[in-house]
Amino acid sequence: MIRITDVQKSFNRNQVLKSVNLEITPGSTTAILGPNGSGKTTLLKSILGLVIPQKGEVYFNGKPTVGKWEHRKQIAYLPQVARFPENLKVNELIQLVKDIRESPGDERTLIERFSLEPFLNKSLRNLSGGTRQKVNVVLAFMYDNPLIILDEPTVGLDPVALIHLKELISREKAKGKTILLTTHIMSVVEELADEIVFLLEGKIYFQGSLTEMNALSQQADLEHSIAQILIKEAHV
Repeated sequence: MIRITDVQKSFNRNQVLKSVNLEITPGSTTAILGPNGSGKTTLLKSILGLVIPQKGEVYFNGKPTVGKWEHRKQIAYLPQVARFPENLKVNELIQLVKDIRESPGDERTLIERFSLEPFLNKSLRNLSGGTRQKVNVVLAFMYDNPLIILDEPTVGLDPVALIHLKELISREKAKGKTILLTTHIMSVVEELADEIVFLLEGKIYFQGSLTEMNALSQQADLEHSIAQILIKEAHV
């Protein structure tokens, strides 16, 4: 579904992505991991077409995406920071997304699952960070898209909402959806991811399964594997 070839992206003098080559297996759940500033969000935005690489190509179903944005209709996206007009009410925002998508969404069950009924007539400016994130989750999952991109979806969620989110991801995974996610919650990766792509300074340092990553670093779990990699690289 997604193939990335020699993608390079710089912002002024800061080269964020350095010749990234990556192929995402259709129907898999892939965790894009790495320290802050490693290029995770830029990579995801390159797939979406929100960032245009200076070099290289991004392919969706075998076709290059730059300048041809029809593939976005097949993507559900939860950004790391979602920015909407603060005066909008939650129900107005949901309707706005429906109007932009030009199709009805299936948001009712999601609203109930995340207990958002009391907030539907409240403006976004009056919501807590956690409640806003629940709204963002609803917007991302209310359409039946084959590709789901989740950039730090767990931010601000309480334990109950986090469980519901993981259930949602598991449900979509069982349907054969392709899922890309970034997160700092390693238990989410360990529970859900089929493959890990670890970025370091704009390059792919590792790509493979959780078992393979733990074996490479000779650690028992993902958190310690990543810590070991960062300690090792800091002393190179």
